[in-house]
Formats: sequence, C-alpha cells, structure tokens
Amino acid sequence: MQGKEMLLLDKRTQGLVEDYVPDGEILDGLVCFFSIFADPTRVRMLSALAISEMCVTDLAGILSLNQTTVSHQLRFLRNIGIVQSRRQGKIIFYSLVNDTVNDVLLKGVEFLGY
Repeated sequence: MQGKEMLLLDKRTQGLVEDYVPDGEILDGLVCFFSIFADPTRVRMLSALAISEMCVTDLAGILSLNQTTVSHQLRFLRNIGIVQSRRQGKIIFYSLVNDTVNDVLLKGVEFLGY
C-alpha cells in the first residue's frame, strides 16, 4: 500500500466517520455559523438579543458600544440570517431569528463550567 496509510479502524467505524464528517457546503455553513461566536462584540450583542429585541441605540447604550459598531455587526448578523429586523415607525428593532443561537451560547457557558 504505497502512498496510503493502513487504517486501524474497522470498516463500519470508518464508514460512520466518513459519513459524519462534514464537507463541501455543510462544512462551509458550519464554519460560517461558528465564526459568529469568534467576536466578543457579536457574542455580547447576541446574548442581549436573546433576552429582548432591541434597537441600535439601546444595544449600543446597554453594551457601551458606539452605534456604528452595533449597526455594522447587526448588518453582518442579518446578512447571514442570525438576526431579523422589524420596523416600528422610524425605529428598527432587531431580534434573534430563533433560539438556536442562544442554545449554542448556553451550551458554551455550560461547557466552560460557569
């Protein structure tokens, strides 16, 4: 077997691993999804939005961030489908699309033992 390593796994386990390990579009999607948690500002914003929908002004105020930063991050999160917006007159409110992001945040906290 030149050029190929001899695997110690049995064929069944090898097949399970090959079927389970993501690639292509699924891998790209997972990398994109988990990248949202790599930025402290986004994690703080997502945590706040898990409690209540908020406008840019409220998010910026409660998290001590400037409105430009908040707007930029919200645009990024909206473009990848993590947050949604709702207009009420001149004010736009942002919220999580669903509870999945909050579930991931909570699992992270649980994993860290806090």
